[in-house]
Amino acid sequence: MRDAILELLRENKGEFVSGQRMSERCEVSRTAIWKHIEALRKKGYTIESFTKKGYRLVNEPDLMSPLEMESVLTTKTFGRNYHYVPSVESSNSVARELAAQGAPEGTVVVVEEQVAGRGRLNRGWFSPYGKGLWFSIVLRPSFLPIEAPKCTLMAAVALIKAFRRLGLNTAGIKWPNDILVNGRKLVGILTEMNGTMEAIAYIVMGIGINTGSTQDELPEFIKDVATSFAMEGVEVDRREALNVILEEMEKQYNKVLAEGFDSTLAEWKEFSITLGKDVEVRAPGNTYEGKAVDLDRDGNLMIERADGSVDRVVAGDVSIRPAHKVGG
Repeated sequence: MRDAILELLRENKGEFVSGQRMSERCEVSRTAIWKHIEALRKKGYTIESFTKKGYRLVNEPDLMSPLEMESVLTTKTFGRNYHYVPSVESSNSVARELAAQGAPEGTVVVVEEQVAGRGRLNRGWFSPYGKGLWFSIVLRPSFLPIEAPKCTLMAAVALIKAFRRLGLNTAGIKWPNDILVNGRKLVGILTEMNGTMEAIAYIVMGIGINTGSTQDELPEFIKDVATSFAMEGVEVDRREALNVILEEMEKQYNKVLAEGFDSTLAEWKEFSITLGKDVEVRAPGNTYEGKAVDLDRDGNLMIERADGSVDRVVAGDVSIRPAHKVGG
């Protein structure tokens, strides 16, 4: 009912729609129409009302609810099973529960804020209400579990393509799962798998993207390392941005299913800001410096040391930071 009322207001946005017309269209009383209008107002919709004129939709809230996304979403699979939670500890935890219950591939969990967002190596993730895109996607791929870590690289490639469509052309990928702009973190990606050695039951991919946070709003511990679309001077509508991102994710995923990961890894190298750079590898009990020279077919980073030897670095085991002086 509420959706039908909102649809009618949208069809006549900027113009008044009489209560009688709404009542006839929705086949309910005018009192019921008024109650639904009040409910929409509480959700953030600005709706004017005047005696003998009716109701007029003036402004819609910047929310990610199914009601808001229905008219925006253009994907075939991703997001068609859409779960919305205003506030939650972590979108990944909700997505895991849904996946375990049989949620179909492409299920998306979108939240307005995460109060316990988590990144790689269990680092915290700042996810304030309405200031970003905080969501998780359920995948049920046919490829082998050994390929699952490459999904993080696949997501990063899709996000760079989406950002370019949205007007942000300066983002690059820092291995393995961060997207940076001018040295500051814009995106985090966390991929979790459930399955056996032989087959993947499901993959849950959590993505956090800073869209609207300003420098003053950032906590002290990330003021010098984080950025957002707003801080980079790019204004985005979160609903449109999510649709563009899901479109590119869907395309990239289908490409991987059809062709394998090789072309996606080649695109990752094109978008990388890690390759060719001097880096410091930090692993438990082993810290060393070298040059990031390549990405192997498994998505591992290849580091050339000062003595010419090459080490393979596996995602999730290390932290990559710019080196002060290689071999020093």
